[in-house]
Amino acid sequence: MGPLGRYVGAKLRRRIFAWFTWGIVSTAIVVVLAMTVLARVQEPPWAQTFEKSRAWVGKQFARDWDDPAARQRFAQEAAGDLSADVELFDAQGTALYATGGACGEHGLDIPISRRGALLGSAKVCWRHPPGYGWRWVVGLVVGLAAVWMASGRVARRLARPLDELSDVVQRIGEGDLSARAELSCHEPDEIGVVADTVNVMATRIQKQMADQRELLATVSHELRTPLARVRIISELGRDAGATPKTFDDLDREVEEMDALVGELLASSRVEFGQLARRDLEVNDLGVRALERSGLPPQALAVTGEGQTVHADPTLLQRALANLFDNARRHGGGADRLEVEVGPELTRFEVLDRGEGVPEDVEPLFHKFTRGPNGESSEGLGLGLALVRRIAQAHGGTAWAKNREGGGATVGFSVKTKA
Repeated sequence: MGPLGRYVGAKLRRRIFAWFTWGIVSTAIVVVLAMTVLARVQEPPWAQTFEKSRAWVGKQFARDWDDPAARQRFAQEAAGDLSADVELFDAQGTALYATGGACGEHGLDIPISRRGALLGSAKVCWRHPPGYGWRWVVGLVVGLAAVWMASGRVARRLARPLDELSDVVQRIGEGDLSARAELSCHEPDEIGVVADTVNVMATRIQKQMADQRELLATVSHELRTPLARVRIISELGRDAGATPKTFDDLDREVEEMDALVGELLASSRVEFGQLARRDLEVNDLGVRALERSGLPPQALAVTGEGQTVHADPTLLQRALANLFDNARRHGGGADRLEVEVGPELTRFEVLDRGEGVPEDVEPLFHKFTRGPNGESSEGLGLGLALVRRIAQAHGGTAWAKNREGGGATVGFSVKTKA
């Protein structure tokens, strides 16, 4: 465990231990106060029993009070049975008999009367055996120690999972994305939920970092080709003189690099959930996408009840551009764009005139899938994979299917409203 984990765990254990101690002390105070109040409001049963016992002892002494021998014998028996010293006094307070030492100011006074007339009194003082008080002290110390040990154990038991969790979070923060919190069926539910959330977060961050490294490596590799071609075109133009074709070739290479950078930025925004949604006009989106693909506005068909969709304009345009680019590269070109605005979902579909799609279309939406020509195909192979991720980020999905009479329909859906 790291220093931060030990520091956090120690503080937490101390706080939990203090809470337990305060709870025990507060409970004891409340119990004592409650018993005191109840004792004042209603005499407890033991007090009633005690008073009855005093009255009974007084009656026994009163019965034999006129017989000194019987009175002394009963005093001796009471002293033996109660393990106490007994003193007898007459009505004027003169000492008559004592079984042991004088009680002094301490002791229990028992009035002795007959028919309402006071005959005298008896004082009983208990003899405490040696060490009797120390046993109470030792018992109290042992009880407090047991409570202290139990509180400490409970505090450690509650803080241990949080100690481990803080250590895992610290390792993740230091760059160890393989760190995971160990889940146990004995852990509290709340801590288990937090640990599971931390594990999911670490897994997602690890996947995002791996995807970003892979994407950056691929983009950096792919950018070298158009950059090399730009350099060659520039040298040829410098040596032989620039022609309109030279500038066309440069524009084409710049567009390819722009597309690569656009793919990278869009992928990063989707991965980290950086969406700026707003209401967009469906007709404007479609016409703009058609213009960028070199198709006339008449190739747009919009159906449905509404005219707007709530989405990120940049990402939505990227998805539409990828559909048209996919149709150009693998579908023989696009015929038209169909948009259906529904109350829940809005569907965008590009219809091409190619050879169609295979029966299993799932691989088409995987990253770095470059179509039937493999490595010889253009682009990174991120087009349809990015379309699906953009659709999912907007609460929809993506699909590809064959058209009747040839060609394919590739599209995606997004939530119409927020």
